[in-house]
Amino acid sequence: MNKAIKLIIHGKVQGVGYRRWFEQHALELELKGYVKNLDSGEVEAVIVGTEYQLHTIIERSYIGPSRAEVSKIIQIEFDQKQDFIAFTMLR
Repeated sequence: MNKAIKLIIHGKVQGVGYRRWFEQHALELELKGYVKNLDSGEVEAVIVGTEYQLHTIIERSYIGPSRAEVSKIIQIEFDQKQDFIAFTMLR
């Protein structure tokens, strides 16, 4: 059964290739959803997948690409109302 989680990723995560890195890992794990920059300097990701897929991407998200410095990740579980058909990187 799929679950949906919103991640707010804090730290040095903009201007370091974080969204593209996240998208590559999400596609590799066959997740659905999106990743985007927030005006506040964080990155937001909405991910839909199995418990294993979500756990794996969250673990990887703390590492990120080489130039990123993740300080914390806020996880918000929610009921999936939108049906995502793929994973995309938004502006």
